[in-house]
Amino acid sequence: MYASMPTFLEDRIATFSVEKVQKAWGGRNIFHGATPAADALHLSSNDYLNLLNEPVLIEARAKEFLHAERELLMSAVFLRGESPISRLEDKLARFTKFEGAIICQSGWTANVGLIQAIANSKVPVYLDLNAHMSLWQGAVSAGAKAIAFMHNNVSHAERQIRKHGVGILVVDSVYSTNGSLCPLTDFANLSKDTGCVFVVDESHSLGTHGPHGAGLVAELGLTSKVHFLTASLAKAFAGRAGFIACPSIFKDYFAMESYPAIFSSAVLNHEVAWFDKLTDFVVQADLRRERLHSVTRTIRNALSELGYDLSSGTEQIIALESGTECQTMILRDALESYGVFGSMFLAPATPKNRTLVRFSVNSGITDNDVDRLISVCSKIRHEIKLDSWPRRKARGVVKPPTSSSSAVPRDC
Repeated sequence: MYASMPTFLEDRIATFSVEKVQKAWGGRNIFHGATPAADALHLSSNDYLNLLNEPVLIEARAKEFLHAERELLMSAVFLRGESPISRLEDKLARFTKFEGAIICQSGWTANVGLIQAIANSKVPVYLDLNAHMSLWQGAVSAGAKAIAFMHNNVSHAERQIRKHGVGILVVDSVYSTNGSLCPLTDFANLSKDTGCVFVVDESHSLGTHGPHGAGLVAELGLTSKVHFLTASLAKAFAGRAGFIACPSIFKDYFAMESYPAIFSSAVLNHEVAWFDKLTDFVVQADLRRERLHSVTRTIRNALSELGYDLSSGTEQIIALESGTECQTMILRDALESYGVFGSMFLAPATPKNRTLVRFSVNSGITDNDVDRLISVCSKIRHEIKLDSWPRRKARGVVKPPTSSSSAVPRDC
């Protein structure tokens, strides 16, 4: 026997099952399509530099497992003196050209913990509409007012700050849904001019962009204008942890004021060993970065020529934004019927009716893989009714599909 759920929870689950699964998705799970065959082309992994299965890195982690001395499982707030974690933090600080660094349990806890620790009910948080959800959740955890500004719109951000007062300005360097680049220099100048704290999430650019992979903040020479840099290390760093680059004086404060830091166990030594070895590997991975950007350009150019609107992004995250959840399921099914697998993105990760299939490009994709992807996207254009998809105007607003019957997709 198990405990019966109260009516309010049963009703909520039932509403999801009826409104989402049955009505919107036609009785299917939007995230569960076909089962990939052995020769499937996977474009859903964030392992941008193709490092997850690198033998030398696996060996470093295995060695730590096999020969590790006794370690303590506890919150990082209790760590004292030099440790594997503190040495890794020093290495990552040098890598990103910041004074200090903090290792967190994940990118989510890094962002939630940072914003919760630096904002409060009197300090507003200004967020790009496309900023990572963890940054928004950090504002909620802080009891702060979260104030949105239009995507990559510096003028709108400035109007919001002038209206609501000095606070925390938050952007992603590369946005996770469509691969668009943030105009970081303009936002850095806005932060300085208005007296705001400037936070940049480099989850999708650390390792892939900048000098030896140090990120876009380093590439643009903005370190002195960015107060905090955050990143998930589950992207190009192919592990399970998060990271904050910060002033050294902030580290003790964060350890005792950030709830995720206080109430979660520190990462373990085998994870530290992975990131320690991987950081050295990333520094030397210029050829992989070149390959990543070259393949990205090839795919973007080819798909644009086929009629796919990729104008919202430029980087290794490529979004096929088809519109409704139903239409995107049709797109997913068409791609998967040819063995191409991406990631489904829908609300709350995207605005309603801005559902998309996201391709995450990596440096290990072969020329044959590229040709296969382009060929498949060409073959399915009629089946997915590409001509009826929403199109983006120059200012970034999506034009609704036409109302003609020929533009209405088949049922999910």
